[in-house]
Amino acid sequence: MDEYLLKMVNIHKSFNRIAAIDKVNLEIGKNEIVGLLGDNGAGKSTLIKILTGYHSPDEGEMFFKGKKIEDFSVSRVRRLGIETVYQEKALADQQVLWRNIFMGREIVNKLGFLNISKMRGETTKIMKDFMKFTSDAVTADSIVETMSGGERQGVTIARALYFEAELIILDEPTTALSLSETKKVLDFIERIKKEGKSCLFIDHNIYHVYPIVDRIIVLDRGKVAGIFLKKDVSLEELIERLYYVAKTGKLSKKVPKNNI
Repeated sequence: MDEYLLKMVNIHKSFNRIAAIDKVNLEIGKNEIVGLLGDNGAGKSTLIKILTGYHSPDEGEMFFKGKKIEDFSVSRVRRLGIETVYQEKALADQQVLWRNIFMGREIVNKLGFLNISKMRGETTKIMKDFMKFTSDAVTADSIVETMSGGERQGVTIARALYFEAELIILDEPTTALSLSETKKVLDFIERIKKEGKSCLFIDHNIYHVYPIVDRIIVLDRGKVAGIFLKKDVSLEELIERLYYVAKTGKLSKKVPKNNI
């Protein structure tokens, strides 16, 4: 158990007697980037809500750092060190950058007043050390809506790492981004691993997921349909296997050519 940062065992969740997640077993290792692939309706959103404490599973257990999570709640999961970055509404667009970084976790002085200079200084440090910003075009006082989509995703990842998240869950972070902006986000995800942390990269685009992950988990109709170590499978072979899963609902270790 200790070799995994997160372990889900036989997780089941139903809505109106329809299973959204059916006996899912899932592990995320320490300092590992895991890609979770699945089409719409595969159960990705329900899985995220369980991981973040928004939903409690009907059955099954979840462990973090070897300890069972007894009470599922958003605040409980966050205190453990699990942060989620959703594809929308992750930042307040009309607010300046430093306010977004520290929103809900503001730094205060001894008298209880906001320590604005400290938060600005820490934001500048985050921008230089993690986001590698060297230009003065974007500062701690820049309005978030003036930043590009890839830069905004970088801010959310940097914020999670600053507050010492052990596991960062990314919900389709490259959706609607250009190729150049997608490259920025993928670079930021690689930084998570360099910082010694773990990431669950949830997406439906295999071309975005494959280059930067250590392992790929395929979710299909609420069940885990396949688990692959990237080092053991080429992109072309993985695409063939995913097509076979989508067509049959099950995994074949060796996909018959007449089924492709």
